[in-house]
Amino acid sequence: MSTMDLSIAQKIIEGAQKKSNTMKSNFCISIVDPRGDLIIFIREDGAPWRSVYISQGKAAASAAFMQPSGKLGEGGINPIHLGLMGMLGGRMIPGQGGLPVYKENQIIGAVGVSGGTPQEDEEIAQAGINHAGCKSSE
Repeated sequence: MSTMDLSIAQKIIEGAQKKSNTMKSNFCISIVDPRGDLIIFIREDGAPWRSVYISQGKAAASAAFMQPSGKLGEGGINPIHLGLMGMLGGRMIPGQGGLPVYKENQIIGAVGVSGGTPQEDEEIAQAGINHAGCKSSE
C-alpha cells in the first residue's frame, strides 16, 4: 500500500517549481494527504496572499473527491459538495488547479496550486505529479 510521505511530497514540489519557473506568475503549491491534511506547502516570492488558502482548498477538494478540483464545479455546485464545504469550514475550493495523486492505482493525496490562470495552476500540479513518478488518475 502506497502512502504520501514527505519524500514524495518534496519531489512533487520540486517538479512543480521547475514548471512554475517557466511561467510569469508566482504560485503557492500545497500537497495534502487523502484526508486533505497539509503535508507540505510553499509560497513562491511574490505569490498573491489569497493563493495560500486557495491552493490548500483546491488540494483538499481534490483529495476528498479523488478527482480534479475543477470538475467539482462543472454544471453548478452539487449540494453534497456544498454540505461538505460547510462542514469543513469552507476549506474545499471546487476550482481548477487541484489534482489527486495516485501511486499503484491508489490515491495517496492531492496537489493544489494557485497564483496563475486556472489552466496554469493545473499544469504546474500535473508537472509535479509527473516528476514524482505518480499519476493524477487511477
